[in-house]
Amino acid sequence: MPAEVHAACEAVDPAAPLGLYLHVPFCASRCGYCDFNTYTAGELGSSASPESWFTAVERELALAAATMRPTRPVSTIFVGGGTPSLLGADGLARLLDAVRRHFDLTDGAEVTTESNPESTSPEFFDGLLRAGFTRISLGMQSAAPHVLATLDRTHTPGRAVAAAREAASAGFVHVNLDLIYGTPGETDADLDLSLDAVLSTPVDHVSAYALIVEDGTALARRVRRGELPAPDDDVLADRYLRLDRRLRDAGFDWYEVSNWSRGDGAECRHNQAYWHSHDWWGVGPGAHSHVNGVRWWNLKHPARYAQSLGGGRFPADDHEVLAAGDKHVEAVMLRLRCREGLSADELGADELRRAHRARVEGHLATDTDRVRLTDAGRLVADRVVRQILWE
Repeated sequence: MPAEVHAACEAVDPAAPLGLYLHVPFCASRCGYCDFNTYTAGELGSSASPESWFTAVERELALAAATMRPTRPVSTIFVGGGTPSLLGADGLARLLDAVRRHFDLTDGAEVTTESNPESTSPEFFDGLLRAGFTRISLGMQSAAPHVLATLDRTHTPGRAVAAAREAASAGFVHVNLDLIYGTPGETDADLDLSLDAVLSTPVDHVSAYALIVEDGTALARRVRRGELPAPDDDVLADRYLRLDRRLRDAGFDWYEVSNWSRGDGAECRHNQAYWHSHDWWGVGPGAHSHVNGVRWWNLKHPARYAQSLGGGRFPADDHEVLAAGDKHVEAVMLRLRCREGLSADELGADELRRAHRARVEGHLATDTDRVRLTDAGRLVADRVVRQILWE
C-alpha cells in the first residue's frame, strides 16, 4: 500500500462520515453508449467470475477496515456497476453481510443499489428490503422503443415503470429512475412520453443526463461513420429545460444539476458525499477512493484485481495526493453544481471578480454570501466553472 494512502487513512477524523462504493463489473450485454468498467460473460471468459469477484471484494473490505484506524462507521453504501441486480437479491444480501462483517453502519445508514429493470421482480425487491437496502436506483433511460434501441438497451419500455412500482409496493420509500436525453432520433414527444411514464410512478427521485458520446464506444463509432448525428447542444438545452419544467410542476426540485428530488430525505446522500469531497472507499475492480485528500483507483480488470488481493497486495493501480489548489478546483467544480452553491468566502479576489461577470451574464446569483447557479447558469454549468477558475 502506498505510504500516502496509509497515512491518510490513519489521520482521519473518526467522527467524519465515511461512504462505501461497491463496484459490480458484470453486465448481460453492453449498451452502445456505455464506457464504464463493465464486462459481459463472453468478454471475461474463464478469467473471472462472480465468485472470484466476491472473494476479492471481501478481502478488500477486510483490508479497508484494517487500514482505517480507528475504523469508522459507514453512513452510506452504494452498489453500482455494471448491473448489480444480476447478482439477485441473495447475492446483494451476501454483499451487504460482508460489509457488516468488517464495518459498523450508522443509525439510518443509506444503502443503495442500482438495478436493471429486466433483472428485477417483486420477490427481488422484497429480498433487498429484508437484507437492509433502503434505496433503489433503476436505469430507465427512455420510454420510447426506438430511443432504447439506439442506446442498445435491452429492457422493454414499460418494464422500468413496473419495476419502480414493485419497489415501492415492497416498501422502499426512496426509488430513483434514471433518464438519458438527447439521444439521436429522440423528439420532444419522446421525452414527454418518458416523463409521463416517470410521473405515473411513486418515485421520489429522478436523475437525467444529457447523452455524451464517449470515445471507444459503439455509439461513438456509429456517429463517426455518419450513421447517427452527434447530440446537438441547443437541443440538449431545450430538453433539459423541458424536463426541469415538468419535474418542478410535479413537485420535484433540483438539488444538483442532473438530479431532482421530492419530499424530505429523498436526496441521494451518497452522491452528496462525492460532491462535498467527503471520504469514501471504493471497493471492486476500477473503483475510485478518496480519503483525507488522497485519491486512488483500483486495477480495472476483475482478474487482475482478484489476483492482486489473492496475493496479499493492495489492489490500487495508482494514486495521487491532492494539493490545496487541486482541492479548491474540485470544490468549485462539484459544489457549484449543487443548489446551495458555495460560500463567497471560498473564492479568491480574482475568482469573485470573474464570478461577478458571470452574474451580469445571468448565470450566477451572488446577492447573498453564497455563489449559486441560476436556472440559465445550469445550462452552461461547466462553462461557468471554467470562467470563475481560469478565464
